[in-house]
Amino acid sequence: MKQIKLFGLGGQGVVTAAKIFAEAAAIGEGKYAQSIPAYGHERRGAPVYSDLIVSDEPIKVKSFVYEPDYVVIFDLAVLEKGVDVMVGTNPNTIFIINQECVLPDYPFAKHEVHYVGARQIAIDTLGRDIPNSAMLGAMAGAGMVEIDSVMNALRKFFGKAGEVNASAAKKAYDTLQKL
Repeated sequence: MKQIKLFGLGGQGVVTAAKIFAEAAAIGEGKYAQSIPAYGHERRGAPVYSDLIVSDEPIKVKSFVYEPDYVVIFDLAVLEKGVDVMVGTNPNTIFIINQECVLPDYPFAKHEVHYVGARQIAIDTLGRDIPNSAMLGAMAGAGMVEIDSVMNALRKFFGKAGEVNASAAKKAYDTLQKL
């Protein structure tokens, strides 16, 4: 079972990404998956998180994630807003971040870190700073799910805009780097 925590800001598609990822894992790969959104201030720019559980076996609990195997950060501004992305992590927790580089003063810098410029990919591909599709591609690049499953789920979810979102995911997948 993989437990995943996604952090970002309102308007970045964090909750939507969790739903799409769950579909990519469940429908695309025959796994069991559930997304558990957490709503707080419910406004653009406020910290938002969503939890995911993915398993090869039926998931018998519906719960928030307290000990994540993966932490996905859509915007490092959550750190400045007081969100502790390290809660419940252990030395084996893997981080996937929307950033062009990893600085040594990040709290997760000693962990395995995958990083990609998802913001720029979203702007270049979608014309908007909504990095969720690119971050889904990064999650696939980190081995959490197959890129084809993500791209198919994006096409289904976004309909006419699905192909451009799938393209953003593929670009992030192809350019993901590992620290």
